[in-house]
Amino acid sequence: MNAEYDHSKQSILARFSSALAKTRSQISDGVGSLLLGKREIDAGILEELRTQLLVADVGVVATDRVLENLARKLRRKQLGDGDAAMRTLREDLHATVAVLERPFELSKTRPTVILVVGVNGVGKTTTIGKLAHHFKQNGLSVMLAAGDTYRAAAIAQLQSWGERTNVPVIAQRPGADSASVIFDAVASAAARNTDVVIADTAGRLQSKAGLMGELGKICRVIKKHDASAPHETLLVLDANIGQNAISQVREFSEVAEVSGLIVTKLDGSAKAGVIVAIAEENPLPLYFVGLGESKEDLHPFNASAFIDGLFAV
Repeated sequence: MNAEYDHSKQSILARFSSALAKTRSQISDGVGSLLLGKREIDAGILEELRTQLLVADVGVVATDRVLENLARKLRRKQLGDGDAAMRTLREDLHATVAVLERPFELSKTRPTVILVVGVNGVGKTTTIGKLAHHFKQNGLSVMLAAGDTYRAAAIAQLQSWGERTNVPVIAQRPGADSASVIFDAVASAAARNTDVVIADTAGRLQSKAGLMGELGKICRVIKKHDASAPHETLLVLDANIGQNAISQVREFSEVAEVSGLIVTKLDGSAKAGVIVAIAEENPLPLYFVGLGESKEDLHPFNASAFIDGLFAV
């Protein structure tokens, strides 16, 4: 049993390490070259470190706090050398992102209704397909709702994922009422005693008022079937957009009761440091991260594996 657990743990570490290679190269080449070794740390090095952390998309707020902690220890002569500074930096960043790590739990009622929101192009529909696979692998029954009725391609893509994962998809013609599609899915799932409904939604931020009205309508209609639904509203973010992810969290939180996050495309990004910025500025639970292209490559966020992946040398 212990051997099986150790193998699983090593597998998770390896997946994060592989996915974070692009961001790690910046961390290792930048931060590592400044701190690793027995060199003496001074204010000049801390200022260079500030630049490197910002380049890695850690963000101004998190960077300033981390550097103030290092500077305070330097003044108190608690940093003997660069290796000590690196250990302090890793510990600080780990403590920062650890608040994001939280297991995803289903509601006590069935079905658990999950709304998935996010701007077009972040991988929202693909993420829904991967979520469906994840839940099925954990023994749950799943139904998908093609609520992004503004784009025929989104409906077709979700139906394709339904075929790949052997999950039923409730869809109507392009231009149909999104709330009606999602209500039909919830009612159908309840009749079949399905565990989870995952609903796609339109990914537009051009008009906050329009988006707020649409999401509000969806929620009101769903509540006619289950007053406690939707049970989760998950915002999908693309790691490649870096600091723009912070503004997307802020803007979507203004128009919807976002309960958690999914960050996609970590494997293709050099800006994974933005997860630190999110934790510092808007620490919603980060339930899942995308570490690759296949349906198996959506994983629960693991703070230790993330930090190890950033700093492995």
